[in-house]
Amino acid sequence: MSYERSQEREAPVLGPYKERIEEMLAENERLPHKQHYTSRRIYEVLREEGYKGSESGVRRYVGERRRERRKRQVFLKLEFDPGQDAQVDWGEADVILAGEQVTVQLFVMRLGYSRRTFAKAYPTQRQECFFDGHVGAFEFFDGVPQRIAYDNLKVAVYEILTGRNRREQEAFTLFRSHYLFDSRYCTPGQGHEKGGVEHGVGYARRKFLVPLPVVASYDELNDYLLKSCLEQDKRVVDGQSRPIGEMWAEEQPTLRPLPAHEQPCCVTREVVLNPYCQVVFETNRYSVPADQAYPTLTLRAFPFAVEILHGKEVLARHPRSYEREQDIIDPLHYLPLLEQRPGAFEHAQSIRRWRSEWPPVYEELLALLQQRYEPDEAIQQFVRVLNLNREYTAEQVEQAIRQALKLGFTHGEGIEWCLNQILSPQPATPTLDLTAHPHLTGIGHQPVNLGGYDQLLAGGYHGD
Repeated sequence: MSYERSQEREAPVLGPYKERIEEMLAENERLPHKQHYTSRRIYEVLREEGYKGSESGVRRYVGERRRERRKRQVFLKLEFDPGQDAQVDWGEADVILAGEQVTVQLFVMRLGYSRRTFAKAYPTQRQECFFDGHVGAFEFFDGVPQRIAYDNLKVAVYEILTGRNRREQEAFTLFRSHYLFDSRYCTPGQGHEKGGVEHGVGYARRKFLVPLPVVASYDELNDYLLKSCLEQDKRVVDGQSRPIGEMWAEEQPTLRPLPAHEQPCCVTREVVLNPYCQVVFETNRYSVPADQAYPTLTLRAFPFAVEILHGKEVLARHPRSYEREQDIIDPLHYLPLLEQRPGAFEHAQSIRRWRSEWPPVYEELLALLQQRYEPDEAIQQFVRVLNLNREYTAEQVEQAIRQALKLGFTHGEGIEWCLNQILSPQPATPTLDLTAHPHLTGIGHQPVNLGGYDQLLAGGYHGD
């Protein structure tokens, strides 16, 4: 025989601690999922505060309260007007990048009305990546929504105030002011308030990144993601009667127009040149041209690149490294020093790295120069040839060296002449068609009268 309890079971030992349990369960909504209070941890906290009852009683009560909270959790279906709202979120996904399985950060923005979704992958969720994702999304949407909803991301929010009030990061406020959109923030722990984009993150991960894409670089990965986003224009989302692309075409005219110029998505630092013509950023060392070695410079770090400037002039641009204690070097930056100090050629870090990759014909040229000149002069001649890589592509220089060696040239001027021939070949002289003028066909083929030349030398030739 079975029965149901008609009233709540008495819990005289647990009773005084129920309010404390409710506090911890409510706090779970503000904590990261992996750091929630478990039933075991709640029991331990209560025991420290004087609870004398059993752990099973705590577990049973916590389970009942969680089931009740889940039953109460119902949501309203939302509708958005064209051009008014968008949502932003981050997610993680694994890909095969340059032969290794790595976790990338997915920036996702979704328009509320048309559900058009933009996704881009980054190595981190830093502020410059956050801004760059916005710029990419605005270009993809061909406009800017009036308002964007966020979680309480540290790259955007400096301090959470009462209600929906936030004190934003200054850089984010400046960014919003440039693109003229408003921000809206979810209640802490209430991610469902922007469930559309959270669903979009999961959809992008399942649809675009299963199986794991195999790519050589972030550029290739993001080209693939952009193409995948465009293909979604043909999809009809549940609850909508028309494809995403049609609804976006209706929504796009209502978006704010893009500004005349993009806001630079970077962090800026004043940096000091070290004795090796490098500047340091996040423990990594980036090279600067030795003939432009100003003591104080400005560094701009973008998501995938680092620029080094003197005033407004960009002196160097490198791929950005997210590792630590790395030397990111452009060997061309050190050629002016090597021309002055040829004895350092064999052991210069920049040359040793470059030498492991350059074409074999470079070694052939170097060997010929070392046979014909004294050691220092041979290196100086070779460095002048390497300098051609500043103005010409690596393929063009390699082709010119090959052509020069066939002609017996080993000096820089000869190789540069070959480069000019490759880039601006002399047109072949056309052959004259003299079929309509038969009386001229013999010109240029008549025998030479050397006797007339002898008479000229003797001063006695008086030709007609």
